Amino acid sequence: MEKHELKRTLGLIDATSLVAGSMIGSGIFLVTSAMARDVGSAAWILVLWFVTGLLTMSAALSYGELAGMMPNAGGQFVYIQRAYGKLVSFLYGWTVFTVIQTGVIAAVAVAFANYTAVFFPVLEQKIFTYESFVFTNKQILAILSIFLLTYINTRGVQNGKIIQLVFTSAKLIALFALIILGLYVGLQSEVISANFATAWDAKKTVENDGTLTVSVLSGVALLGVMGATIINPLFSSDAWNNVTFIAGEIKDPKRNIPRSLFLGTLIVTIIYLLANVAYLSLLPLHGSPDGATVMERGIMFAAEDRVGAAAASVIMGNVGVLVMAGLIMVSTFGCNSGLILSGGRLFYAMAQDGLFFKKAGELNDKEVPARALWVQAIWASFLCMTGKYGDLLTYATFASLLFYILTIGGLFILRKREPDAERPYKAFGYPFVPILYMLITVAICMALLIYDTRNAGLGLGIVALGVPVYYVFLRSPLAPKEGI
Repeated sequence: MEKHELKRTLGLIDATSLVAGSMIGSGIFLVTSAMARDVGSAAWILVLWFVTGLLTMSAALSYGELAGMMPNAGGQFVYIQRAYGKLVSFLYGWTVFTVIQTGVIAAVAVAFANYTAVFFPVLEQKIFTYESFVFTNKQILAILSIFLLTYINTRGVQNGKIIQLVFTSAKLIALFALIILGLYVGLQSEVISANFATAWDAKKTVENDGTLTVSVLSGVALLGVMGATIINPLFSSDAWNNVTFIAGEIKDPKRNIPRSLFLGTLIVTIIYLLANVAYLSLLPLHGSPDGATVMERGIMFAAEDRVGAAAASVIMGNVGVLVMAGLIMVSTFGCNSGLILSGGRLFYAMAQDGLFFKKAGELNDKEVPARALWVQAIWASFLCMTGKYGDLLTYATFASLLFYILTIGGLFILRKREPDAERPYKAFGYPFVPILYMLITVAICMALLIYDTRNAGLGLGIVALGVPVYYVFLRSPLAPKEGI
């Protein structure tokens, strides 16, 4: 029987497209509204996006060294295993499978369906309701989109590559157009000067049954709230590490993966900063939840947090809402293509190491881990049906930060344990940049534990649940025998 192997067919542009395309989903069009309510300051909002960009790029540059040392399918899973062993790598893979990758796929698919419903209202129809559970046509479309993209990706990596390039290019062009038009229109108004008149005055605004409670923030309280609300831009900037999952299919991975990590995160950081400057140029930061127009509601109370749609309506009127809906459809569809493509490779690598279902470690006749892709699709579709993906994402973002800290900590372990290992690329600013990243990220996790104890605790709980699962799975008939 012919043995199939992963083929190295993806170049630097493909890898960079995957980094940027996986990062840009729906978050950039939504989360600034929640950030405005949390800190109420134009300057601090931009600082949070800037810090997020620096953190993301710092992590990406640190990952470059690990990617050069271990240019194999599975990426971060492989790095963690080499530094910490199988149990910790399984906990990472377990968390990625249960909530991080599949949860994001589900959420992005539902975002795609939500914005498709702008053009096809029939998608809003309910199929059935049971107590608080509601199942609609939108969820069916979300699931169908996951299965369609999974099928396309099982037919060969070239198919996924084409979709990724086309959709990433389309959304980058559309985002730059939105930014340029937004700045052109916004800088001719007095909105931006009003937003920056009290740029550093931070206030937290809480709405409860139409009543607004405003608290002035400063000192430790401001740092704590910023540490908690930075989860919003961090989530919007996540998934940059997915390119490491497909290292086994990238040409000259020791050079191209570090380069793609840097270029992709740099491009997205610049876009995100400019998009937020455009928002602040077009819309008042403050507003009222009862406002009749987008200007009266402001960024803080944009309808359903759709600050991107509100900004587009200022530029183009009512047609702007449709344009933005179309842009987010393109953005989310392309984003999910990259997430689905890369996630399957991680579970393939886990199966190869005996830490996932044995059949997931096999390739089809197109040299693609089709079974791993379908297992991923089935679980992501289940999350779409349960409607619990939103909560899971919150837990997963915290857990994801923990594994970023661990992975970058692995740099120090491997430098000491394997000083003579080949390192075609060395982490930028080592040891200072990796240490600074870890310290800041630990501080963010501490802030989340204090200010969002329930969700952060549940994130820890999901990780911890993987420990008994690890020992049960290794003794189950589903586990590959060589992994025991």
